[in-house]
Amino acid sequence: MRQLDLAIVLAAGEGTRMKSKLPKVLHEIAGRPMVDHVLSAIAALHAQEVRVVVGASRELVEAHLQSTFPDAKLVLQEQRNGTGHAVQVALEGAPEIGTVLILAGDTPLLTAPTLQEFFDVHTGLGVDASVLSAEVPDPFGYGRIVRDEAGELSAIVEERDADPLQKEIDEINTGVYLFDIAALRSALAGLKSGNSAGEIYLTDVFALLKAAGQSATAIQSQDYTETLGANDRSQLADCAAIMRDRINDAHMRSGVSIIDPFTTWIDLGVEIASDVTIYPGSALSGATKVESGAIIGPRTTLQSVAVGAGASIIESRVTDSTIGAQALVGPFAFIRPGTTLAAGAKVGAYVEVKNSSIGEGSKVPHLSYVGDATIGSGTNIGAATIFVNYDGVDKHETTIGNDVRIGSDTMLIAPVTVGDGAYTAAGSVITEDVPAGSMGVARAKQRNVLGWVLRKRAGSRSAESARKAGATDGADKVQGEA
Repeated sequence: MRQLDLAIVLAAGEGTRMKSKLPKVLHEIAGRPMVDHVLSAIAALHAQEVRVVVGASRELVEAHLQSTFPDAKLVLQEQRNGTGHAVQVALEGAPEIGTVLILAGDTPLLTAPTLQEFFDVHTGLGVDASVLSAEVPDPFGYGRIVRDEAGELSAIVEERDADPLQKEIDEINTGVYLFDIAALRSALAGLKSGNSAGEIYLTDVFALLKAAGQSATAIQSQDYTETLGANDRSQLADCAAIMRDRINDAHMRSGVSIIDPFTTWIDLGVEIASDVTIYPGSALSGATKVESGAIIGPRTTLQSVAVGAGASIIESRVTDSTIGAQALVGPFAFIRPGTTLAAGAKVGAYVEVKNSSIGEGSKVPHLSYVGDATIGSGTNIGAATIFVNYDGVDKHETTIGNDVRIGSDTMLIAPVTVGDGAYTAAGSVITEDVPAGSMGVARAKQRNVLGWVLRKRAGSRSAESARKAGATDGADKVQGEA
């Protein structure tokens, strides 16, 4: 079997139409930069060497690739004089003979099977050069594939250099090429910049090869959507939607129920078991893994979350956390990094949890904040409880034991421990440890200042209602004092 000797990814462009400080090839689709999608597709071809041409914002691109594709060789195109010049730079020091694949770093929808098929057809034909083409509904902006009367490739003409008839052609150049390296080197030497952009076009080598009696052909892709590039935010969104549909379709065919695929966004790295149900408006990203029987959504965001079997997360946001089997989250919960919910635990409506572990069967049902805490099993945290973990300088930890009952509106001033089986009275401000089996009470005795409203809010609707109910001015009498 013929071997792919070299792959060159062109990633040096400015990407000005993105209108972004971030290099174009680093804009993400499905959780990965576009150039990563391209390099992943190439990897299946097992090229002897992969080179990436960098230029604009090279430091950002290089730093990223060194961490994600360290085996790729980075080649600097200092002056960006077109794709032909970029390939000239990339071929310096490359093998003298063999086959080279050249493609752009902003074509994230290309798949390994398509590239493999392209390579196999090129190899089977025994030609010196091939371009992957596609028929598209709207060819505007793309180079056109010009064929002769016999239907063979005659030339590739860029949009800005095309005449009116050529602009009617709907078969376009995808920017994916295979060349015999020796033939390519020879053709590159004859390139000139006599075009409207004043650049050296790689596409011009096809006409030069044909003129020299060498063979070149256009191999048409079966799925034009794979060949789409992203030059601006609108095209990026189009590509993202296609990738979304691909990913969702794969999950649904694997046994996942996605109620509304058009509003469900799942990154490539996400793992979802069969019999999971995902409701509309949900997004799963990062290293998220969802076990069988879980329910996600509607309107739920999970970022790098491990979700146990049968867990339910409804209208909530969860990041860098673990949700145990049969656990319940939401609606309207905010689970921040470092949180672990054990099996059967519950975090309910309008609860925020950060860097805490909540034990098996324990509940934080509503309107509470839990930060830097360890909560045992079978414990209930009453409504509006606050774990006061920050003293203005440092964070402190709270430890709650097993089978504890924290009364509503309790303030737990960390560092503090509430022992197994203990209670706190509603409205308490707990500043000291509560021993196991004890009731922590920390609140002042209630005082009623009689007649206060009649004296201080005379003439108000409250005063009128109070007088009708039989209230008097009270003469400063206070109930509840000894």
